[in-house]
Amino acid sequence: MTGFARINGNMQMTGENISWIWEIKSVNGKSLDIKMRLPAGYDDMALTLKIIVGKYLSRGSVNAGLEIIREKNSRKIKIDDDLLKCLTERVIFLDKEYGDKLARSSAAELLAQHGVIEWEENAADEKETALLRHRLTEDFTAACAKLQKDRCAEGAKIKTALSALLDTIESLTAEIEKITETLPQKLKNKLSGLLQQYADDIEISKDRLAQEVVFLVTRADIREEIDRLKAHVKTARQLLASDEAVGRRLDFLCQELNREANTACSKAADIAITDLGMKLKALIEQFREQVQNIE
Repeated sequence: MTGFARINGNMQMTGENISWIWEIKSVNGKSLDIKMRLPAGYDDMALTLKIIVGKYLSRGSVNAGLEIIREKNSRKIKIDDDLLKCLTERVIFLDKEYGDKLARSSAAELLAQHGVIEWEENAADEKETALLRHRLTEDFTAACAKLQKDRCAEGAKIKTALSALLDTIESLTAEIEKITETLPQKLKNKLSGLLQQYADDIEISKDRLAQEVVFLVTRADIREEIDRLKAHVKTARQLLASDEAVGRRLDFLCQELNREANTACSKAADIAITDLGMKLKALIEQFREQVQNIE
C-alpha cells in the first residue's frame, strides 16, 4: 500500500540548535524493500532503523530519509592569523615592488583567501550525541507508526472493494452451478438430436446411448471446480477479516481461483458456462490487482 509520513524534531546541543526532518514513503511491493538516506556520520543507524520498519510493515517498497539542519549562527569563526599576516606582508612587498602595475588588494580579498577563515562547529560530548541519536530514533519510530496508520486507512477502502469483488465472484459461481445442474439433460438431448440428424437409420440401444451420455457428462463435469471456487471465496473472506498481514496468502489464493476458473472454462460443454467463466476470470484478475495493494 502507498503511504507517507513526516516528523519534525529539534533540540539544543552545546549552545547549538539542531533540527531534523524524517520523511518515509511507501509504495506497493511483493516483499519488504527498505532504502535509507542518512547524512554522513549516521550511516551506522541504518540497520537499527530497518528493524524498526519491519515491526510496523511487512510488505512494500519503503524509502526513508533524514535531513539534519544546524543553525549557522551557532558556529564560530576561526581566523588563521599567521596565514593572514603572511599574506598581508606579501601584498605590501608586491605593492612596493610593482607599484601601479598591480591592482591593490583589499582587506576583504585577503580574508576571502582559502584557509584564512574557517567555520568551527561546536563539539558535542558523547552524552549529547547519544541523546541526539535517541531522539532521532524515537521520531523515526513515530513516523513509522504514522505511516502504518495511513496505510491502514487505505487498506480499509481496499478491503471494501475486495469484498464487493468476492460477492460478484460468488454470484457468478452460483450461476455456473445452476447451469451445471441442467447439463446432463442438455447433453442427452443434444446427443439424441445428433443421432436423429446423422444416424437415424442406425439402431442404437438405450444402454449404449446412456453410456455415451455418462461419458459426455463426466468429461464436462465441473462440480469439483465449483466446490473449490466456493471454498476459495470463503477462505478469502476469512483472510480479509483477519488483523494479520494477508497480502501474500491472498496473492496465492488468486492463483488458485484463476486455476479453477480456467479448468471450468476448458471443460465447459455449454456456451453459457463459457461466457460466465470468462467474466469470472476478469473479476479474479481485478481481485488480484487489488490484492497487490495490501499488506
